[in-house]
Amino acid sequence: MSHAPEDDILDRPLPIDDESAEHVRLRVRRKLPGRRLDKYLHGRFPHLSRTTIQRLIRQGAVTVNGRSTKASYEMCGGDLIDVVVPPPETLEIVPENIPIDILYEDEHVLAINKAAGIICHPARSEQTGTLVHALAYHASRLSTGGHPFRPGIVHRLDKNTTGVMLVAKTDEAHWRLALQFERRTVQKVYLALVEGRVHLDGDMIDAPIGVHPTVREKFAVLIRENKIDVAKEAITFYEVLERFRGYTLVKLLPKTGRTHQLRVHMSWIRHPIVGDKMYGGKPVSELSLTGQGSPEAIIEHQALHAWQITFRHPISEQRMLIEAPFPEPLRRLVALLRAARREPGERAP
Repeated sequence: MSHAPEDDILDRPLPIDDESAEHVRLRVRRKLPGRRLDKYLHGRFPHLSRTTIQRLIRQGAVTVNGRSTKASYEMCGGDLIDVVVPPPETLEIVPENIPIDILYEDEHVLAINKAAGIICHPARSEQTGTLVHALAYHASRLSTGGHPFRPGIVHRLDKNTTGVMLVAKTDEAHWRLALQFERRTVQKVYLALVEGRVHLDGDMIDAPIGVHPTVREKFAVLIRENKIDVAKEAITFYEVLERFRGYTLVKLLPKTGRTHQLRVHMSWIRHPIVGDKMYGGKPVSELSLTGQGSPEAIIEHQALHAWQITFRHPISEQRMLIEAPFPEPLRRLVALLRAARREPGERAP
């Protein structure tokens, strides 16, 4: 699919209805050396993308001291900025009859066992068929949340990570749960099958994570001094549950919740998660494990499962533990390893 050059997009005027648009006047109190107009406005209007702001500037919907200017203009103390802010887009989630596995439900909270292959909410590449669309069909109500395209979504799992996930049905439940995640009082336990023999029975991985320096879709441990400012603290505890020849079943307990954290951390200690092609993991088949049977991959994606979550009910404050059973492919994979590759002295947990 071809994409229009960025300059063409910037040259297209945004439709602005004077009756529905908001007129905002800002005064710059002091000189901001090196601060561009478009960056400044993006900080003041975070719901508008920087591209949208640049388009507004180009079409004259932004003026400085009564005159049109460029996005690169560096502001001075006393500058008066007038902005015509277009109304937010009308966003609608159309319910879709997509099966979901409900583990727990009351009038405030819903807990589901998320399947592989489904993203949590609409993104640029996927506008339908998401978990939000499924929830809109099955749930009697959902919180409005902080974004109209993410009703009920308090936290997320990667597209191909399975397991327990909490959903808020009311706004009060949403902000109370979000506060627990922010304060790191929610305890999450994941199970993962990783490559290689993990020698330590348990350890802590403390390695900051940021966007990969060359691959935009990936994340990486960034520990060089010139990268530490763009990385965020990331801490994962792990415990070995069972060892097999060439593989280890581990329990992962994240203290922080960075995107792809568990996948990046296990790859960084040279034990990538089985099937996680993005971070070095390889798919396995019955043939590769036992020398016979099907050559087809048992799991096409990362063998990572959100097993348990412990939290306080946002309304009753009762302590709750919700557990999601293993998906069948992961269960079959572990059973094959126990039958064909168990190490001497190892017992199933």
